[in-house]
Amino acid sequence: MARAADPDEPAGSAPRTADPDSPEARGGAAFVVTSGPPGTGRAALDRRRILGAAIEFIDSHGLSALTMRRLGAVLGVEAMALYRYVPGREQLLDGVVESVVDELYGDPDVHMEAAHGWQDYLQRLAHGVRRIALAHPELFPLVATRPPAAPWVRPPLRSLRWVESFLTALTGSGFSDESAVAAYRAYSSFLLGHLLLEVSQKGVAINAADTGEATPAVDPDLGEYPTVVRLQELLSVDESAAEFEEALENLLGRLEHVRREGRDPRDPDSFT
Repeated sequence: MARAADPDEPAGSAPRTADPDSPEARGGAAFVVTSGPPGTGRAALDRRRILGAAIEFIDSHGLSALTMRRLGAVLGVEAMALYRYVPGREQLLDGVVESVVDELYGDPDVHMEAAHGWQDYLQRLAHGVRRIALAHPELFPLVATRPPAAPWVRPPLRSLRWVESFLTALTGSGFSDESAVAAYRAYSSFLLGHLLLEVSQKGVAINAADTGEATPAVDPDLGEYPTVVRLQELLSVDESAAEFEEALENLLGRLEHVRREGRDPRDPDSFT
């Protein structure tokens, strides 16, 4: 069946395909524990349900709107009832981050072991993290900035289990201990930089000073910029998925050089 024309696409352009990591392309958002029907009472309340409701609330209303009182209202209980399961908002946010990162375990396309090689392992893991960012853009800055369980654990992986999986996959694939640790740092920095930029482009607040509110549209005077005018249509195309894939491929190519040479990717001569 022919695809219906998209009125937002320029005439004669190639059909726009869905971002393969987006919730729409995967039939819905990444798995979260739902809060259940409202008004089910305290009998059904537990930590798992509270965290699921908090994730749903942040996805819908943003992190800054979350309070214990509002979360209690969503669950049909007084705010004080929540403190039996989460001592306060800070512990609630810790649990929310842990629950969101744990979505990687339920992603069938992400593997804990490098059964098909280290590059396949890192490709799958990177796209799994990106799927989390796209499913929970309001939450991803929290994943990126929340203090980890140990100071040497870097977001967005955050989980000791995933760090163990990562380092085991690389050292088992020919990386030295030093190269594996350096690769872990480079890989996590790539994910953070790219995905924080991507969610910020959706108007999401990245830090406390950033309200995340959309700025009023202003038509700039482009009279002195004829090339920008000529290429404006191309500049407006969202290429986030393709840019992520290209940057990831480049990173993996650099890490292959590190693996072969046993060199530190922080050394500028490692990629010459």
